[in-house]
Amino acid sequence: MKKTFATILFYSCSSVIINCYSQTNGEYEAMATKKYILQDYQEAITDYSQAIKINPNNADDYFNRGLCKNLLNNDTGAISDYDMAIAINPYYADAFCSRGLSKSLLKNDIGAMSDYNMAISLNTKFGEAYNNRGLLKYQQKDFHGAIADFTTAITINPKHVSAYYNRGNSKGQLEDYRGAISDYDRAIAINPKLANAYNNRGRAKDELQDYQGAVLDYTEAIGLNPNFVESYYGRGHSKIQLVDYQGAIADFTKVIMIKPDLAEAFYSRGYSKGQLEDYPGAIEDYTMAITINPNYADAYINRGLLRVTINDKDNGCLDLRKAQNLGVSKADELTHKYCH
Repeated sequence: MKKTFATILFYSCSSVIINCYSQTNGEYEAMATKKYILQDYQEAITDYSQAIKINPNNADDYFNRGLCKNLLNNDTGAISDYDMAIAINPYYADAFCSRGLSKSLLKNDIGAMSDYNMAISLNTKFGEAYNNRGLLKYQQKDFHGAIADFTTAITINPKHVSAYYNRGNSKGQLEDYRGAISDYDRAIAINPKLANAYNNRGRAKDELQDYQGAVLDYTEAIGLNPNFVESYYGRGHSKIQLVDYQGAIADFTKVIMIKPDLAEAFYSRGYSKGQLEDYPGAIEDYTMAITINPNYADAYINRGLLRVTINDKDNGCLDLRKAQNLGVSKADELTHKYCH
């Protein structure tokens, strides 16, 4: 399991409906607003549709209906409504930004970038548009460009928790771990319940070999989200570095309980058991890792070495040769050493 910084990227655009009740259809708009607040988005859509029938030239009604569709994961429908809002009002920055988000979620990155650029040209202080454009650049691995956009979002709103978090992720990808930690610190100061920020700060501390600090952060993340697989996995590896193999085994066992098809968790637990000389338990875990991923070369190597250690040389050499066939160069040396 590869440890990454982007556990979750927070998209944020306009998620607040615009209240602009008209004389002709204000009753339906008011009912839609109440249903939106109650998170009854489907019924809110029905009411906005009624309002649009009465007055098809109200850009806000199309925009608000688009927001509801987005929240119901109907991004294609949302885009149609944002299109209508923009056709009525070509200067509707919120509609461009929200349409950009829906396009991004539908993997239309070119269209999304165009919409974010338009939203920013219409409103140079639109922090959410900078944040969302930064996220798109992040996904395109333009980490420097992403950092520039997140920094602008923070300049506009110094309490923009998502922008700090996202900028921290971008710095982590550029191996600026201290800079990443500083941004996660700010995100956590604004929102102390942001589990992902604790997790990613722990990841950055891991990279700086601050394993005790990493364990503390992973533990905070787990306290906020008891099923946070990445945090158990990360904490397990930090405990390995601290030679706390029993603690590592407990964490990898938790990972396996939550995600039983994760080969890397069995591999890591097998390694920890091997360090405690529980060779049968380690071999069993490496076997599970191989069952899940038959091309897991490192699992073959470690299982092979343990089998040689317990005088099961024939099977051990079969494992080492399998790793050799998978193209792992160190398996050549090990096979030559133990199997000739």
